[in-house]
Amino acid sequence: MVDKTTGTSVFNLNMNDLIEEAFERCGLELRTGYDFRTARRSLNLLTVEWANRGINLWTVEEGQIPLVTGQITYPLPIDTIDLLSTVVRTGSATNQVDINISRISEDTYSTIPNKNATGRPIQVWINRQSGNTSTSTVYLAASISSSDTTISVSSVQDLAATGYIQIDNEIIMYQNVNNSTNQLLNCFRGQNGTTAAAHIATTSPRNYLSIPLLPNINVWPTPNSGGNYTFVYWRLRRIQDAGTGVVVNDIPFRFLPAMVAGLAFYLAQKSPEIDPNRVAFLQSDYEKQWDLASQEDREKAPIRFVPRNMFYTR
Repeated sequence: MVDKTTGTSVFNLNMNDLIEEAFERCGLELRTGYDFRTARRSLNLLTVEWANRGINLWTVEEGQIPLVTGQITYPLPIDTIDLLSTVVRTGSATNQVDINISRISEDTYSTIPNKNATGRPIQVWINRQSGNTSTSTVYLAASISSSDTTISVSSVQDLAATGYIQIDNEIIMYQNVNNSTNQLLNCFRGQNGTTAAAHIATTSPRNYLSIPLLPNINVWPTPNSGGNYTFVYWRLRRIQDAGTGVVVNDIPFRFLPAMVAGLAFYLAQKSPEIDPNRVAFLQSDYEKQWDLASQEDREKAPIRFVPRNMFYTR
């Protein structure tokens, strides 16, 4: 008799199977639509908790932002948790050079006397906004072209002094507001990967303005003309939502045991009929499975520390 393996390595759990497995570990059965909805809600909370536990390497992505002369603030993708590494890139192709840019705190950035000084950016403050979207009954008061940098709206009362607005599919950053004329001033068009476009003044829902609280960066000095700078970053993004049906979750297969164990623990906390000792066991198993997965999901390259020499002259 010849031993033969399957020849495949594709095992995964779609969301239905994952939830059913978690219910069975609690000694329960998945019976109703509400059981599915409450499990899906717990699953989304579980992935949010994972974002607080450390760096999930499979959610690290590279991104680039072309720096614009005179623009200080630049939005990041709305699902950004934090930036891990950053450089300023000059040139292109074989002439490309990546130069370190130092991360500073909000307190340090606030003490910079002249934030409009120009040059090659050497410092960056990462403003970790929530990514939530607030709304306001604000409409375009006058049509705009794709290049207009002053935008007239029905009211600026509910708008932040500096921030972002979204008109149709375009995100626009504005640096100032004029309360007397209801205008947004010094606007930078087509932000966050969107495209600058013309928009027609109307009070229809099509031009309803939303104010995304986007995570963003503030660079210093302000990019000077002719610099051709690109801000290159490696970001930690949110884990994607659980979904509504037969889908697999946004995790490597290595984390399946931890996700099932974590969901079982979450569900057990919400079920009064489960013995407290079993809840404690499920919690202990979850922590064990998380430790196993997270210890494997780490950088395995050696770390190199390079001292920076500082010279002072009188």
